Amino acid sequence: MSILSGVSDFFGLDIGTTAVRAVQLRGSGPNKALVKYGYVPIDVKLSMSESKADQQKLMQVIRELLDQTKIDTKDVAVGLPSNRVFTTLVDMDRLAPAELGKTITYQADSLIPTAVSESKLDWALLGDSPKEQGKVEVLLSSVPNEFIVGRLEALESIGLNVIAFEPDAIALARSMVAPETVLPTMVLDIGSKTTDIIILMNGTPRLTRAIPTGTDAIVRSAMQNLNIDEKQAQQFVFKFGLGKDKLEGQIYNAILGTVELLISDIDKSIKFFTARYPNTHLDRIIVTGGASTLAEFPLYVANKFSMNVEIGNAWRNIAFPPERQNELLSLSNHFGVAAGLAERQE
Repeated sequence: MSILSGVSDFFGLDIGTTAVRAVQLRGSGPNKALVKYGYVPIDVKLSMSESKADQQKLMQVIRELLDQTKIDTKDVAVGLPSNRVFTTLVDMDRLAPAELGKTITYQADSLIPTAVSESKLDWALLGDSPKEQGKVEVLLSSVPNEFIVGRLEALESIGLNVIAFEPDAIALARSMVAPETVLPTMVLDIGSKTTDIIILMNGTPRLTRAIPTGTDAIVRSAMQNLNIDEKQAQQFVFKFGLGKDKLEGQIYNAILGTVELLISDIDKSIKFFTARYPNTHLDRIIVTGGASTLAEFPLYVANKFSMNVEIGNAWRNIAFPPERQNELLSLSNHFGVAAGLAERQE
């Protein structure tokens, strides 16, 4: 999953559930400059399908996107959707890196949901274990080989050279949080089908979770409880959301049950984090995706957890001309993963 050295000109590609997005940056250091970006909407059925025919259609969409954006490099860093990646924290004996790698591979069968022989493993040493003296803390990720190989072959079939696969959560954290941030920070990204919860400390993810509830489920609640069609439900949900005083609180009451499921998962994640790191507390929550565009949701989260909640900015670590600020900020909540992939350092 790591990037090949010597490749400095590449673009980030986010193959999402409802759109494919690309970002190309140039330069080095913490603030690369924006060169090109763009997106093409896709049908959810296409993005979720495993059939060869649909994969070919998906590649055709990516080709269209590259033509549209005029991205001129074939080297690409590709996001891995959170529902395909398993991530966990493990405490291991303190060993030399080579020995640690062997031990992790040996023990991985009991740590990951898929067979080691059928998985791509990646791990990062985080430092001393907060739970067991004399041990070290390791962040372990695994992805099924079948998914990686299938995606790699499909992208190579349209002439792309994949230099890195990276979990969406890692890319999202990179774009949403300033590199110098040390205080524990949560990034909350509500997508159409799933919600990603990431907690970082000292710039490194300490918890990543993919919750199978997204904006589609919230819209569905409004449809069912108010007996309205999907288009109307979407308009109402994003316009009035959790505003108790809007439309006599009808939208609020219709979607509250589903929103509370998400709130419960956020609460569990915070409790897990503080139990593992008892001498720390979460500093703030950065919201993006549907979490930033659902009316009154950021305020609702802030009140629930008595915490600072910020709207994320996918371009915060990227240099661009001032006259493009309004255009870019209006799209920010869609580009967190693609921007984060493009920000990878060699």
